[in-house]
Amino acid sequence: MSTTTDPQWTPDAIDLIRDVPATGTYTITDEVQITDREHQLVLNMGPQHPSTHGVLRVILRLDGEVILDCDPVIGYLHRGVEKLGESHRYAQVVPWTDRTDYVAAPMNNLGCVMAFEKLAGLESPERAQYWRVIFSELSRIASHLVWLGTHALDIGALSMSLYCFRERELILDIFEAYCGARLTTNIMEIGGFSRPIPEFLPQQIRDFTKIFPQRQQEYAELLTANPIWIARTKDIGVISPQAAVDYCLTGACLRGSGVNYDIRKAMPYLVYDRLDFEVPLGTHGDVYDRYLVRMEEMRQAVRIIEQCLDAVENMDTPLMAYESAYVIPPHKGTMTTAEDMQRHFIWVIKGFSPPVGEAYVAVEHPKGENGYYVVSDGTSIPYRFRIRSPDFVNLGVLPYVAQGAMLADMVALIGTIDIVLGSVDR
Repeated sequence: MSTTTDPQWTPDAIDLIRDVPATGTYTITDEVQITDREHQLVLNMGPQHPSTHGVLRVILRLDGEVILDCDPVIGYLHRGVEKLGESHRYAQVVPWTDRTDYVAAPMNNLGCVMAFEKLAGLESPERAQYWRVIFSELSRIASHLVWLGTHALDIGALSMSLYCFRERELILDIFEAYCGARLTTNIMEIGGFSRPIPEFLPQQIRDFTKIFPQRQQEYAELLTANPIWIARTKDIGVISPQAAVDYCLTGACLRGSGVNYDIRKAMPYLVYDRLDFEVPLGTHGDVYDRYLVRMEEMRQAVRIIEQCLDAVENMDTPLMAYESAYVIPPHKGTMTTAEDMQRHFIWVIKGFSPPVGEAYVAVEHPKGENGYYVVSDGTSIPYRFRIRSPDFVNLGVLPYVAQGAMLADMVALIGTIDIVLGSVDR
């Protein structure tokens, strides 16, 4: 049976209570001082807020509903991928990149394996390069669909998330048909592809390229001229071309401000220099322009995929670069059976030890420049492994675009940057 007793007040506490005046303003904390004196409020948005697209905390300083300043706080999803990359064999590092930007996993794989190949002086076969482009552009569309669905949902267009995820499922079906995985695919491999391309896969992809343009037109009809969408995105979050360059922005955040920089054009890799496609640019640099740029990027991605499918239609060359200057086959004779080829492939991957050196490779990720810097000490494990994730860099512009904006526009400003916190925190 419990009993209660009166609180034991110390003499100091009693004196403190007696000294409090009946009326007046009391100084308790810095936040109260700001609120009482300047009519400003310090507000935490996140890290559990659904519109921060993950565990992002934004500390806002408000004057009424006007944002005076904001401070993005990251680190809640830190996985240590870069340090894990320095304790695993090269081939074992690739699946970890899936878990950074998990809505565009094949694109993360691509930059990683290309950096490893550059270290070793290895080049994937032509057919594999075309297929790498196909999977990359499918990944670009899938990523933009997640962006559009969640971005529109934040602003109030609930139906868009359902429509966008409907089409994204078709892309994930393609990934699953090829490698058995939908989200974390590990689809790119050092040297090319070890898995054969299923006979039905090209047609499955062509079916998607026929369906998707009509579905995307539905998105445009719902949003592009919608007065509510325009009111929530036009003249919101304007980034000048000079500010976009100063903040080292890439991807749609840069091109939405009219700066024409796309790695696929500026520093072509794989077979992009053989393909005909346009780089969309904005004119005003606001949330609406970045919406238009990403919408057009999806249309151009379909155009690229169709060209690649035409190129590989009658191509029957290898998908994997089994031999290179540093590889010695583990057995004598010519490899004539599938078992021989598989054994050789396993040996190559387990024994993949690039010469001493360093390499940096960047690809045009759906969110911008995704770069991988690798240092080799001649062993089978990277000595240094660093990732230049575009979302991390692009997030730095948030205080710039938020200053002077309304609190209700904050979800639009975060959504227009298009971040995945796994990639921001790495």
